[in-house]
Amino acid sequence: MGRKSRILFRLLLLLYLAAVAFLCLGNFGRFPSVSRSFLGIPTDKVVHFLMFLPYPLLCFLAFDKHTEKRWQSILFVLLTFISGIALAYASEWAQGHFTTYRVSDPKDATADILAISISCIIVYIVDRVKQKR
Repeated sequence: MGRKSRILFRLLLLLYLAAVAFLCLGNFGRFPSVSRSFLGIPTDKVVHFLMFLPYPLLCFLAFDKHTEKRWQSILFVLLTFISGIALAYASEWAQGHFTTYRVSDPKDATADILAISISCIIVYIVDRVKQKR
């Protein structure tokens, strides 16, 4: 991947983080309500899962140049996982402390962490395949 691609993916990562902040802190009370569940799962948990699923992939695309060995892949995925958890908890904390129209819900953070975990596993597998080529 070239330098221009890496810069593009880093900008996309920044835009993604801004979008997550907007979605977590925005006041969407004036929008029409949606179904309370999707396949028996609360809709807001599905939204949280989908919102955090791209995070490890975008980190990988922005910074994958540094993972040429197996231990580097493991370290990268671990750091991405830890930073993703920090982002998930920070978003929940911010909802509870900076808004009056949103609530902090530990189950939202659980959905976020599940998405980050699954995506980190996928990133690790993709990175290992890339290394073997």
